[in-house]
Amino acid sequence: MKLLLWLFAYAGSSGSVLAHGLSEADKAAMLDGGYIKYIWLGASHMLTGYDHLLFIFGVIFFLTSFKDIVRFISVFTLAHCLTLIFATFFKITANYYLIDAVIAISVIYKGFENLDGFRKFFDWQPPSLIKMVFIFGLIHGFGLSTRLQQLPLGDDFGSMLLRILSFNVGVEVGQIAALAVMMIILSGWRKTSSFVKFSKAANVFLIAGGIFLFAMQMHGFWHTSYPEDFPLNVDDHSHVHTDMKAEEVNSH
Repeated sequence: MKLLLWLFAYAGSSGSVLAHGLSEADKAAMLDGGYIKYIWLGASHMLTGYDHLLFIFGVIFFLTSFKDIVRFISVFTLAHCLTLIFATFFKITANYYLIDAVIAISVIYKGFENLDGFRKFFDWQPPSLIKMVFIFGLIHGFGLSTRLQQLPLGDDFGSMLLRILSFNVGVEVGQIAALAVMMIILSGWRKTSSFVKFSKAANVFLIAGGIFLFAMQMHGFWHTSYPEDFPLNVDDHSHVHTDMKAEEVNSH
């Protein structure tokens, strides 16, 4: 129970970490940042976007053909590029905690689908995976857009578009780097006897990770939108951290 309280307290005080948001340092660095900085920020943002990485991991988990991996990742990339570029350019936004909560649901969905849960538990044939990857890709791109819109993109058409495209290029570079590592790990793991044994556990973990991220995003939403009504307000967070520190001292 105390571990759970600590996790919620951490999420409230460091929500931008779990939501892979943009820090004040990132925003300040972009005030006079060139296009290279936007590329770097996009790449680092993707590499710390745990929900994006978990979803990609789930998508390629059982894909053994390089052709299939390219096909699914290309569809996902096309989808998130569309919403990232167009939503940012036309300044279409939404509460990023809620968007990230939906992204967390995409992680849960993929883990559950990998376990053949829809047929086993609901006797239901899930939609085409390629279609779902595209739909979730649109949502992932919208989540990235909500972060990019926190930056000083300017009002000039040309420079604004180039900054958006630079960030998007960085996102793709980060995705390729993460994907390469995942493919190396999975290709090596599939050659061992433990893959079949632990593949179910890995996807259960994927679902658990999605549930955790969903809870953190909803906590962030309620905590920031209704600070007076939510049980863990700022004072409560402070008390949780104080109690934990006191307990650590007493234990020693």
